[in-house]
Amino acid sequence: MATLARLQARSKFVAQQYYFRNSVVDIFRKKEYDAAVKIQSWFRGCQVRAHIRNLHRVATIIQKWWRSYSGRQEYQLIVKFASCAMKMNLYNAMAVRIQRRWRGYRIRKYCFNYFYLKEYLKAVSETNDAIREALEEFAEMKEREEKKADLEREEKKRDYQARKTHYLLSTKQIPGIYNSPFRKDPDPWELRLQKAKPLTYQRSKVKQKRCISLSSWLACTSARSFPRSEILPPIDRKQCQGPFRDITEVLEQRYKPLEPTLWVAEPISELKVAREEFRRQEWMRDVNDNMISKLYYHHLISSQSMENYIQKLDKLSKDFIEEGEKQA
Repeated sequence: MATLARLQARSKFVAQQYYFRNSVVDIFRKKEYDAAVKIQSWFRGCQVRAHIRNLHRVATIIQKWWRSYSGRQEYQLIVKFASCAMKMNLYNAMAVRIQRRWRGYRIRKYCFNYFYLKEYLKAVSETNDAIREALEEFAEMKEREEKKADLEREEKKRDYQARKTHYLLSTKQIPGIYNSPFRKDPDPWELRLQKAKPLTYQRSKVKQKRCISLSSWLACTSARSFPRSEILPPIDRKQCQGPFRDITEVLEQRYKPLEPTLWVAEPISELKVAREEFRRQEWMRDVNDNMISKLYYHHLISSQSMENYIQKLDKLSKDFIEEGEKQA
């Protein structure tokens, strides 16, 4: 009992001590927690940094090995291309040397062979001489033909002049101007006039007058308006070479008949006539509509026999004729 009494007496003090110790413990617990957090963060930071350093070291090693491998592969490609280029340059140089030797031999053997070129030039000179001689002969022949043609042309002119001046020929009674009595020999023109025939007078062909008036434009379309040749050509005449058209077609195209204009072809009162025709058609249409409507109306209203219907139809037709005569 005494012990229980002492405990009860000390219960307030124990409670105070308990509360005080718990409060002190809470303060130290917070400090300890903060210290533990700081120690853990420092330790974990050291661990993470050590891990990152390890990863960097491993990545550096991997990159070093990969870059060395890729560099060796690239260098092998470069060496391969360089060796191929060196081989190609060597082959090209050897091919150029072979081609140079072969071309030199071919040129010396075939192209610039002195004896071959000498024979070739000799043959060319002979051919040129033959062609030149042929061309000179051809030029002389053409010159002779031209001279002959000029002489023939001059001779024709003299003959035509002699025929034209045949009236100057001397007669037994009167000597001509080319046969002067004061000359020993007559003039050559006198002999030419004696040989020439007199030039006959050719009648000029009368040209047909073309129809100008519009009233006689139908006469231009007749077959007589086209020109006709009085003398037919000979049968054995040689045809013209080329794709020429028939002479009748050409003449028809050249001498076309007169085509009157729209002002001449149509009457002046065409507009008036057209208006009257339009009015007449409108009136006939209206009359027909009225007649049909009347017939239908009488047929519906009246129930007479067929004879009465026919009589009405005749009456309406007579009325229609009388109205038309009045309108006309």
